[in-house]
Amino acid sequence: MDADADSPLDLLWKEYSLVFRDFDDLTLARWLAQTLGQLEGKAWRFSHPLLGAYRLAAQLAHERQIWLKRLVTLPAGYTESACCRAPMLPLLTRDVREAGLICQHCNGTLVVFEEIPGVLQGELEAWAAEYEPVHAVAHWDDRQRKSVGNYDRACESAAEQVERLLERAGRVLTARLLEFYPAVAWEDQDECLEVRPEDVLL
Repeated sequence: MDADADSPLDLLWKEYSLVFRDFDDLTLARWLAQTLGQLEGKAWRFSHPLLGAYRLAAQLAHERQIWLKRLVTLPAGYTESACCRAPMLPLLTRDVREAGLICQHCNGTLVVFEEIPGVLQGELEAWAAEYEPVHAVAHWDDRQRKSVGNYDRACESAAEQVERLLERAGRVLTARLLEFYPAVAWEDQDECLEVRPEDVLL
C-alpha cells in the first residue's frame, strides 16, 4: 500500500465506507440495485453525495464480488459491463481519449475510447483535445512559466477555461452519453488548477 493511502481524505472516505461494511451481501446488493434505479436517466456530478455513497458501496461490492453472485437482478435499463460484470455506470473524465469511460465499480476502463459510438466519439475527442493544453498549464516547467511573464494570471485564465469546459461536459456531453447509457457520471473538478465542483455552474 502506498503512502497516499493514509492521507486524511482517504481516511475520511474509509470512515464513510464503514456503514456499508456492516451490510450482508444481500442487503448490499439490494441497496446498490435500488440506488441504481434512483440514478437512472440522469447525469451525475462526480462530487454528488449520492454518487459518492454509491461509489463506496460499489467498490466494497466489487471486493465481495456481489454482482458475480447474482443475488439480485440487474436493474432494468442497465447492461452488464465487460470489465467486472457489474451494471454499466460510466464516468466521463478529461482523460477519455486515453482511458475511455471509467467503471464506477472496479475503476477500470468500462468502454475503451474506440468503442464509444462514432458520432459521440468525435465530440468527446474534440472536447478532450481542447481540454488537454488548458489543463497542462498547471504542469508547466520553469521555462514555460517564465515565458508567459505572469504565471498566476495564466493559471487563473486556464482555470476559467476549464470551468467552461467542465460545464460543457455536464450540460452537453453527458446528455449525449445518456442516449447510450442509462446513467452517467462526469468529473466536475480539476484539482491541478484548483477548480472545485462549486465553481462549475450548470
